[in-house]
Amino acid sequence: MTGPRATVHATATSPHGASDPRQEGPADLRLVAPALAAWVAAAIGLGVPGGGVAVACGVAVVLAVFVLRVAVVRRRAERASGVEEQPGVAPLTGTGRRGAESPSRRSPRVRSVGALVALGAVLLCAAAGAASAALHASDLRRGPLPVLAEQYARATVELEVTGDPRLTRPKVRGSQRTPPVLVFTADAVRVTAPNGEVTAVRTPSLVVVQQPGGGSGGAHRGIASEWRELLPSTRIRVVARVAPPLLSGDQVAAVLRVTADEPPGKVGAPDALQRLAGSLRAGLRAATDGLGPDARALLPGLVVGDTSRVPPDLDDAFRATDLTHLLAVSGSNLTIVLALLIGPPYLATRAERRGLAPRLGLSLRGTAVIGGALALAFVVVCRPDPSVLRAAACGLITLLAIGTGRRRSLLPALAAAVLLLVLYDPWLARSYGFLLSVLATGALLLLAPRWSAALQRRRVPPRLAEVLAAAAAAQAVCAPVVAVLAARVGLVAVPCNLLAELAVGPATVLGFAALAVAPIVPPVAQALAWCAGWPAEWIAGVARTGAALPGAEFAWPGGWVGGLALAAAMVVLVPVGRWVLRRRWLCVLCVLAVILAVCRPAPFTRVLTGWPPPGWRAVVCDVGQGDGLVLAAGDGTALVVDTGPEPHAIDRCLTDLGVRRIPLLVLTHFHADHVDGLPGALRGRSVGAIQTTTLQEPPGQAQFVRGTAAAARVPVVRATPGEHRHLGPLTWEVLWPPASTAPPGPGVPANNPAALGTGTGAGAPGGPGGPVSRGSSGAPTDPTAPTDPTAPTDPSDPSDPTVFDGPNDASVTLLVRTGGLTILLLGDLEPPAQQGLLAAHPELGGVDVLKVAHHGSGYQDPSLMQRLAPRLALISCGADNPYGHPAPRTIAALRAQGARVLRTDTDGAIAILGTPAGLSATVTGHRVKIRLVSGPRVRGRTHPGVRRAGVRTAGRRRSRDRPRPAAHHHLIRDHRRPPSRHPSCPLRRVRRRRPPRDPPDGSPQRPQRPQQPQRSQRSQ
Repeated sequence: MTGPRATVHATATSPHGASDPRQEGPADLRLVAPALAAWVAAAIGLGVPGGGVAVACGVAVVLAVFVLRVAVVRRRAERASGVEEQPGVAPLTGTGRRGAESPSRRSPRVRSVGALVALGAVLLCAAAGAASAALHASDLRRGPLPVLAEQYARATVELEVTGDPRLTRPKVRGSQRTPPVLVFTADAVRVTAPNGEVTAVRTPSLVVVQQPGGGSGGAHRGIASEWRELLPSTRIRVVARVAPPLLSGDQVAAVLRVTADEPPGKVGAPDALQRLAGSLRAGLRAATDGLGPDARALLPGLVVGDTSRVPPDLDDAFRATDLTHLLAVSGSNLTIVLALLIGPPYLATRAERRGLAPRLGLSLRGTAVIGGALALAFVVVCRPDPSVLRAAACGLITLLAIGTGRRRSLLPALAAAVLLLVLYDPWLARSYGFLLSVLATGALLLLAPRWSAALQRRRVPPRLAEVLAAAAAAQAVCAPVVAVLAARVGLVAVPCNLLAELAVGPATVLGFAALAVAPIVPPVAQALAWCAGWPAEWIAGVARTGAALPGAEFAWPGGWVGGLALAAAMVVLVPVGRWVLRRRWLCVLCVLAVILAVCRPAPFTRVLTGWPPPGWRAVVCDVGQGDGLVLAAGDGTALVVDTGPEPHAIDRCLTDLGVRRIPLLVLTHFHADHVDGLPGALRGRSVGAIQTTTLQEPPGQAQFVRGTAAAARVPVVRATPGEHRHLGPLTWEVLWPPASTAPPGPGVPANNPAALGTGTGAGAPGGPGGPVSRGSSGAPTDPTAPTDPTAPTDPSDPSDPTVFDGPNDASVTLLVRTGGLTILLLGDLEPPAQQGLLAAHPELGGVDVLKVAHHGSGYQDPSLMQRLAPRLALISCGADNPYGHPAPRTIAALRAQGARVLRTDTDGAIAILGTPAGLSATVTGHRVKIRLVSGPRVRGRTHPGVRRAGVRTAGRRRSRDRPRPAAHHHLIRDHRRPPSRHPSCPLRRVRRRRPPRDPPDGSPQRPQRPQQPQRSQRSQ
């Protein structure tokens, strides 16, 4: 090793060695093939029975021995024949020195021997990877837990915690929001079966800790802090329900479901290293308590990967901008820590030092030793689990480069790290995080130097060229893997990473300084954390700003097919980009095109995609399995009804429509698929007030709405039946629910005008430019006026709140008029409430547009459907939802009525346009083609005469003489209403009993409730 090092550094001006990577030879790829073989074999071996793996390993070892034996024989034959060339050593020149070695100068026999040795190494590494995988996979089948999991039995299990407990992110499933639960990994070391048999094992398990009652009382606060503060290596004893893992390829043998009705029973304390690491992490969290929300959440994640405080919206922003690597412990964290010692992180591709090491006169080996000590401390603080070990291995590549002084040693070091880590923990072979880490590091070693040199040849400053090349190379190789996981491609990843890189170094270094002094001098730690909070806020601002751009990301096919397609596109784009860089005018055009694609100005987007269509009156947003509807009320102003289950979807829809001001946001009821997107609707918009239903159920989701509104300083009011409002071209009437005598829930104003606070300004109910409310007599009234709680209710009224069969029947129902069109929004009303609506409003007639109740469920009232006779029926539902929405019989009934049915799960977002004389709709058309559906003509009260309705997909126009594909066809159909009776409705499963007439004595009677069929598709 001394000879090559002296040759490499002979011309170096610095006594610490050379830094120019071009002094080195070509990249050394000898360890790449064995590492890949072990990786692939381990990934396959984890899912193959042990017997098959044993046979395959035996065959591979036999073949390897045979190949190596042949190589030895050939090598001896070469020596006997006088061939003494040394592979890797160049022949002597006339001056007595060895020249540059060229592989092409080797003899064919030498090359064949080298190939045989490489093949033998590949076979042996593959056998080692498969054997290690089989041994680790056998842990999942060992002991009584797998059998108990198949029986869903209860058992007493003694566990050794192996991972930090973390709270899961709440998700919307149907109409309910699943409460967060505490999860952590652990090894089961002792299992007591129901029959009393005790078994000592070591089986990996996943522990799920649930709060009693499902978390209705605030799950974040309800889960005992004793469970959240468990440290790795702690031993606890639990009584759990044992269940099988969700997927057969999971890294755990069983899922242990525990109820947190009491603190965990500890039977063993954590070891000293984990206690030290836990105290350091707790000190960092305490030091950041006084920072702003984003800095408080982000700084522990940047330093030690602690993301327990990161809110969902910030996490989504980091995902959209491909900055999630900053929240996970990665090689970049360790490299930044080492920056003080060896220099800036961008020098990771060189054996160069600009930190404290050259100033202190440290040798290359001394620098590597000190850096290794820092790496060990990093592993201790960030937990020695596989992800941290992977990060440490990637960070140690820089240290190996410094210790050897050779850039060509970086790639073998990466390959060796992959090989050792896969053999140590074969489950890394199936980890997408491990794959992304290796790909990013490989891109920094192979692609970034070449791309940086190309940019510098085009007069780009060296520092900027290196940063640009590193970010672009990492994004190019990682984008296909991200597409496999998320089915998307980000357009702002490179600029956001460049902007965030300015603050990552200071935030991480100051954060580690605060971490180190927190247990000793807490005030100093708080001061350092305050200093680190400024760059952390910058990073969070970059993520939020980038994610808020309309074109921050676009959809891409997911799965391996989409990933391979994107990889092929990247292979094509690289030479195209090289050609474009040679022409400045093309570079300018490409930059402008990217800016337009990311910013998506409304005129530009409308010209290219046709969305949003000009003159739209209402839009049903594609929010998945939920409701989200927008009614135009002027330039940038809209009435929003429901927000769907996910903030990002409704935020993107409102952004595409150019909605910046929402004077009134109506939430029909408190089910999660209608209200959980509320933060997205409030984000960056002026909202006057939020109007809700009178039934405050489910309580947890009603509290979520009140808390979100309070945080945004938006008043919450309740809908009053019979109120009339107008906003710009919109007028609407609240038809349902009836007035409730129940007292308001906590924190909800009982229709108190003072509850609006500053809401009397523009956009607030009753304020200038806000919706004006009128009573049933037509005179202006205050919609927030208090309702008399002593007012008597008619017990025979079918709209009595006591007949509500859950929150669905309390949905706010609006009859909207805009541009002469009548639009009825039914929320999620079910047949009992639909019949009550019909009885309470006998004057209700036909409508132009109907938002079908309950996502098109088969649980509808035929008489209401016949009375409404809609011309256009809109159904908001999610693709492949598990509830079967929309029901085929509902669609058939609507079509039998003569309605044109559009649905968001197949058509995407739907925009309503036109007037009563020419009703039409435009859909995004990105999923399926729309075809004309014929049906009988029907009669309606509110739109007699000639009516024309059409449906078109958003896109560019075509000439009339060219054939139109189905996805772009403008469908026109005649909606004249002949004087004939309504056709029979096929919804026969729900029979409606008319309420009996009042008896002669005049005493009212409560109507009988209709017979209700089995409602397998009703509840969500």
